[in-house]
Amino acid sequence: MTNEQASETKPHMTRDAIGLLTQDHRKAQAWFREFERIKDSGSPEEKFEIARKVCGELLIHMEVEEAIFYRAVREKIGGDELMKKAETEHKEAKRLIRHIGEIDPTHAAFVSKLTQLAEAIEGHVEEEERVMFPKALVSGIDLTALGEELHAAKNDMRVNLGLPPEA
Repeated sequence: MTNEQASETKPHMTRDAIGLLTQDHRKAQAWFREFERIKDSGSPEEKFEIARKVCGELLIHMEVEEAIFYRAVREKIGGDELMKKAETEHKEAKRLIRHIGEIDPTHAAFVSKLTQLAEAIEGHVEEEERVMFPKALVSGIDLTALGEELHAAKNDMRVNLGLPPEA
């Protein structure tokens, strides 16, 4: 196969790990903004649907981020305290997600817990993007290969959960 043929079979967009994770962050932030917009006027079904989407996507994101990205970053940058903090924040987000799953969407606690999750995720995202990602950028990690690994793992999880793979 020639180089020209090989380039025709690959997607034209490369997926670097930081770009992929940042894209996930923006999707979650958009869902949280949508929830904020409807939290007082939306139906319980609308609130539940947004919560289902954002919580499901966050769980997939956190799983592959911990297993693949955090492992690679920890090995390259050291930063054990930074990594422990990020993992602790993930643990807290997962606890909140479990709790949200146990609350009836008609109950006021549903809105309260989802708002709490949004705030926790916002702080976590800011820390990753402001501190961790810049360190990863200069660490020598092959972020394109890592991004492809993250993308494949996310799609494997999505398919196993009965969700469509992402492009």
